[in-house]
Amino acid sequence: MRSGSAENGPVRRSVTRRVLSVLDAFAGERRGLTLSDISRRTGMPLATTHRLVGELLSWGALERNRDGRYEIGLHLWAVAGLAPRRLELREVALPFLRDLHHRTGRRQVRLAVLDGMEVVLVERIHDRDTGPAFEPAGGRSPAHATGDGLVLLAYAGAAVREHYLARHTPAAGLRPLLSEVHRAGFATGDQWPGPGPGPAHTGSVAAPVRDASGEVVAAVSVVPRLPETGRSGFAPAVVATGRTISRALFRRQEGA
Repeated sequence: MRSGSAENGPVRRSVTRRVLSVLDAFAGERRGLTLSDISRRTGMPLATTHRLVGELLSWGALERNRDGRYEIGLHLWAVAGLAPRRLELREVALPFLRDLHHRTGRRQVRLAVLDGMEVVLVERIHDRDTGPAFEPAGGRSPAHATGDGLVLLAYAGAAVREHYLARHTPAAGLRPLLSEVHRAGFATGDQWPGPGPGPAHTGSVAAPVRDASGEVVAAVSVVPRLPETGRSGFAPAVVATGRTISRALFRRQEGA
C-alpha cells in the first residue's frame, strides 16, 4: 500500500486521493480483494470504503468476480490502455513479439517498462500449454526480480540506479551485475539470487528496446518453460527482437 496514512490522520485526504488509494490497493495484486482487504490497505473505515467502491463499480473502474471479490474493471483498463507511452510501444512491438513467440517455440514473451521502483508489464503473449498466466498486463514486480527489470535498471541513468540500490537491495552484488548486463546487452532473470515474486521470471532472458533518441524505454523478454536448460540460448533472438522493435519505434517517432 503506497498511500498508507489513515483517513483521520494529521492531513485529511481529499476525495480524489481516497478514490485513488482504493485503486492503488490493487497494485501488484493477482486476485480479487474483499471490502475488508481494501479498507485495511487504504486505512479507511469500512463505511467510507463501501461508498467509494460502490461509485467505482458504477463507473466500471471495479467489477465483482464470481467469488464476490472486487477486481479492476474493464472500463478502467480501456482508459489506461490509452496512455501514450504504453499504447505506442504496444502497437509498434506487438507484431515482433508475436514473431518472437513463434520463433522460440511458443514460450512466454513479455514487454515491460520501468515505473519508479517497479517493472510494469505492457504486453504478454503466452499459450495455455506454456504455463499459468503469471501476471496480467499492468502487473508490477520489483525491478531486480525480473530479467527485464535488470535490463531496465542497467540502462537507466546513474541517479535512478543509485536510488533503487539504496532502497531495495544489497548494492554489493547487484551493482556489478548491472554493469555486466549493460556490457553484454541482455540479462537473465536467474543472474540475481535476490527475492522475487515467484517462478514466473526464473531464467527469463531480456534485452533493451530504445526510442528515437537512443534511450532505453522498455525491455523485451522470453520466459522459458520450467524446468528448462540452455536458457541463454534464447539471447540472440531476444536481442534481435529488441533491436527490431527499436528500429520500428524510431521510424514511428520520426514520422517515417
